[in-house]
Amino acid sequence: MSQFRVVITDHGFPNLRHEEAVISAAGGELVVSQCKTPAEVLAAARDADALLVQWAPVPADVINALTRCKVIVRYGIGYDNVDIAAAKARGIPVCNVPDYGVHEVAEHAVSLALALARQLPALDARLRAGTWKITPDRQMPSLREMTFATAGFGRIARSTHFMMRGFGGKRIAYDPFVPADIMAMEGVEKVEIEDLFTRADIVSLHLPLTAETKHFVNAERLAEMKSTAIIVNTARGPLVDTVALAEALHRNQIAGAGIDVFEAEPLPADHPLRTAPRALLTSHVAWYSESSIPRLQHLAAEEVARGLKGEALKNQVNK
Repeated sequence: MSQFRVVITDHGFPNLRHEEAVISAAGGELVVSQCKTPAEVLAAARDADALLVQWAPVPADVINALTRCKVIVRYGIGYDNVDIAAAKARGIPVCNVPDYGVHEVAEHAVSLALALARQLPALDARLRAGTWKITPDRQMPSLREMTFATAGFGRIARSTHFMMRGFGGKRIAYDPFVPADIMAMEGVEKVEIEDLFTRADIVSLHLPLTAETKHFVNAERLAEMKSTAIIVNTARGPLVDTVALAEALHRNQIAGAGIDVFEAEPLPADHPLRTAPRALLTSHVAWYSESSIPRLQHLAAEEVARGLKGEALKNQVNK
C-alpha cells in the first residue's frame, strides 16, 4: 500500500511518466484530476499529502481545509494561483520550479526584442503589401548603440544579458535586491527605477508578480520612455497595464512591444492590443521547447518527493 497520496490538480502534459516514476520511488500514489474551480480542487485533494498544481486555483479556503498536506508544488515559475500566505500560516511549504525553462524564456525575450528592434514584422508586412524599399519607415539604431535593460536580475534576466552581450550595446538593470557589484561582474550597470525607463531602448521584464509590481509598466512610465523604445514581457501578464500599452502604441509614444503573457488569458478578442501597431504578440509560449516540458515535470515531481520525505526543499517561496 502506498505511503503517500499525491494529487495532480490539473495539467496539460502529453503524459505523466516522469511524475509516476518519481512519486512511486518515493512511496507515493499519484492521483490525477483536471480541476478548474476551488471546489473541485478541494474535492480531489482534501486528504492529499502533496499537491502538484498547474493552473487550478488554490485559495485560502481550500488550503485551510487540507487535512494532511505536506507540500504544494506549482508547475512553473509563477505561483499567483496559490495563496502562499495562507499556506505559510498552515505550515505548508509552497514551491515553484524556477529553473526548468530559463534558457527558453530568455531566448524568447531576446527574439522579441531583436525582431522589434530590426522592425521585422513591419518590414515583412510592407513587402507583402507590394512595397520594395531598402530603408525602414521608422528610425532604426544599431543594436550596439542601444541600451538593453531588464527589470529584475534573476536567472532569466541574467541569461538575456548574456545573450545580448554579443551585440555590444550598453546593458543596465533594475533590481533592488541585487547589489551593484554583482551586476558589474556581468558587465551590467545597476540603475534605479526612474533611470530604467528614461535610459533604456529595450526594457525586458523579469519580475515576480506581487502587489508592488502589478502594473509595473503603466501609463506614467510609458510616457517617460523614449519614442524609439521597446517593451518586452515574458514574465507575468499583470506586470503591464496592457490597455495603457495599447494606447501608447497607438499614440506612437513608444516604438514597439513584444508580449507573451497577458492580464487575462487567452487574450480577449476585443482587447486593444490586438489592433495596436508594432505589437508583436505570442500566446504564452516563451517557456516551451521540446525538452522543457519533461524537465518541468521531472523537477516538480522531485520537489514533491523531497517534501514528502522531509528533505530540504530547493525552491520554497513562502518561507
